[in-house]
Amino acid sequence: MSKTETGNFFEDFRIGQVIRHATPRTLTHGDAALYQGLFGPRFALQSSDAFARSIGYPRSPIDDLLVFHVVFGKSVPDISLNAVANLGYAEGRFLAPVYPGETLYAVSEVIGLKENSSHKTGIVYVRSTGCKEDGSKALEYVRWVMVRKRDENAAAPADHVPYLSDAVSPAALGEACPRIDIEAYDFTLAGSPSRFADYAEGERIDHLDGITVEEAEHQIATRLYQNTARVHFNAYTESKGRFGRRLIYGGHVISLARSLSFNGLANAFHVAAINGGRHVAPLFAGTTVFAWSQVLAKAELPGRQDVAALRLRTVAAKDHACADFPCKSGNDDHPAVLLELDYWVLIPR
Repeated sequence: MSKTETGNFFEDFRIGQVIRHATPRTLTHGDAALYQGLFGPRFALQSSDAFARSIGYPRSPIDDLLVFHVVFGKSVPDISLNAVANLGYAEGRFLAPVYPGETLYAVSEVIGLKENSSHKTGIVYVRSTGCKEDGSKALEYVRWVMVRKRDENAAAPADHVPYLSDAVSPAALGEACPRIDIEAYDFTLAGSPSRFADYAEGERIDHLDGITVEEAEHQIATRLYQNTARVHFNAYTESKGRFGRRLIYGGHVISLARSLSFNGLANAFHVAAINGGRHVAPLFAGTTVFAWSQVLAKAELPGRQDVAALRLRTVAAKDHACADFPCKSGNDDHPAVLLELDYWVLIPR
């Protein structure tokens, strides 16, 4: 019996397979501080215990995307260790705040499989759930990933592509956010006077700033999430691979875009859901990332008078600012586009 693990290849997966991932992770203030040092998010709720308590939280929660990355990282050794690329996301919901000192573990269910025509790879669809130590859910999402086959001639399971909804219903968005004291919400400390009524559907927001990605930063970030995918770490093997160098984890781009969005969306304090997302192109160290967002929809939340929701489409691009993309409706095919993310945020009314 082998003592080491080579990871699952495409032909190892089966529809309905449930995988309990190793290494539960207790999140600490150190994790939160390191995440802040790597990406520079400035949202007041996640930065200040005093601000959080003033509006009704017991203390500052862990950044939503740090929770996402940690749960994602748990799944990598079993789902995407032999991946070519992580392709997309859907039906993501943040179900409860996570606070320093709480422990997360992850479980995934295989919900779809489709072999590619080359017979060298296939697409694996999984629904991953991040749970706290008491078994309550903190996060769930679907992702699909292109995974290598161990043997090109191996029989593949029958194709099954799952149906995925276009967007999470607004009725399901308020679960992770306790009711906040809107009268105590200090818009000056939060960094912007803009609230729900100040945004219009179709509006495009240029986040203006750019962040250049350094080699050391993405290496530290991916280790923070215990993401073991070889394409991010092994310079020896990747020098002989498709790109000739290490590939930056796609979630790194998501966190950069979210941090950049503070300039224009400072009061969008909580990511409530991920409707869909695509990594359009790879990112490498030395590239400068810019981002902009378009308001796709606005939604009231049932029974909530404190917060409402904005559906955003955030685009991240390499070495090109928002002004280089005059068309408001697309540009996904532009070679500079790295990421297109469709998600809901909560914002004070």
